[in-house]
Amino acid sequence: MATPVLHSHIDPFWDDEYKSLSYKLETFNNRDDLVEWKRQGYVHPDSHYTGFLCDMRSPQPSWNDKIIHWAEDQFGLKDIGTSYYRMGTGVILPCHKDTYAKYCELFDLKVNDCERIVIFLEDWQSGHYFEIAGTGKVNWKKGDYVYWKGDTEHMAANLGLTKRYTLQITGHK
Repeated sequence: MATPVLHSHIDPFWDDEYKSLSYKLETFNNRDDLVEWKRQGYVHPDSHYTGFLCDMRSPQPSWNDKIIHWAEDQFGLKDIGTSYYRMGTGVILPCHKDTYAKYCELFDLKVNDCERIVIFLEDWQSGHYFEIAGTGKVNWKKGDYVYWKGDTEHMAANLGLTKRYTLQITGHK
């Protein structure tokens, strides 16, 4: 049974402070997906399959607490983690299911206990793409978001000429 996916909107209150965060390239942590992607033809010597992250191990924007309180109030989530995500030109993150490995370890959870919200921090720009549960999403507005539980399959890509910024929120009930 497919996990229900909610598409909705939060009124933007943030500035562009997220653009100057300390982003780091993190290795994709699901080796099974990496093997499958190579089998499918996603092979390039410079491929790292991910964008750059700034998670809670690094300073977050001054308004980050407001985002956390919104997720607590809107979805009843606790132990919320935020991760700002910057995807450069030419980066493709093929279809995958999040494992939430570190998060599950920290809070003694199973994958299907985890809930994820991805907020689009800027209006859609040409070449930016997101897909969830087999449905593509483009033309989003700043503040649009997608919400799902557990291991719902999704993908992202930036084939445009501008960086693509999102915020990933992880929590559980």
